[in-house]
Amino acid sequence: MNDGARALPAPQRNWALFLDFDGTLAELAPTPDAVVIDPELPQVLASLMKSLDGAVALISGRTLGELDRHTGLELPGAGVHGLELRERQGMVPHLPDESGAIHEIAAKLAPLADGDDRLIVELKPGALALHYRRAPEREQECRAAMQEALASTSGLQLMDGKMVLEVKPGHVNKGHAIEKLMSLPPFSGRVPVFAGDDRTDEDGFGVVNALKGVTIKIGEGESVAAYRLASVGVFVAWLKDAAMTLRGAG
Repeated sequence: MNDGARALPAPQRNWALFLDFDGTLAELAPTPDAVVIDPELPQVLASLMKSLDGAVALISGRTLGELDRHTGLELPGAGVHGLELRERQGMVPHLPDESGAIHEIAAKLAPLADGDDRLIVELKPGALALHYRRAPEREQECRAAMQEALASTSGLQLMDGKMVLEVKPGHVNKGHAIEKLMSLPPFSGRVPVFAGDDRTDEDGFGVVNALKGVTIKIGEGESVAAYRLASVGVFVAWLKDAAMTLRGAG
């Protein structure tokens, strides 16, 4: 794990840029709908898209539709940790089949969430998230309820995030999503660069490290990422500088 002392490499026009959203491009918020992005971020991402010939993707646990609403760009990327995939800007994303097991788990969690409006059960395409950021003292209770709900299912995985527990198919993760996109234009043949902040990003860091790319951890915590930046604000400022540098190199 890097201690953050090394300066990030200068941005290159042969990069393929993969970006997590929450905790990387946007500060974490009490609820998923409450996040606010830097007002200049959409313009910065659009500039990077132009400089990198379209090789900029968002890799998030959120749905692509949510990311589109926040950025206004319909960028390439992977939503729900890779269950949704969009290879090029503006394309209709590939969606997973709806899972009956996910809806069964949501029904089992309903009594827990209905009794405390600080808890949020979020249904996603093929996955589910239980947010407890507004009730951190209920973490163990939420975990026990999720594990009990999962006990009668197979093929699904419980995944920890920052104040959120997620259930998704075990074969899907951000690393697989990056591998898939790297096999397709406009990403293929480029050097992958992935920035993320959470345990859910570690699969992506592992894949990008194996591909001899650049991995950037945002914030604190153990990580296999090679570089580290202190906060969302520092990373967004770096992106702004990168966009300006690449525009000048064009």
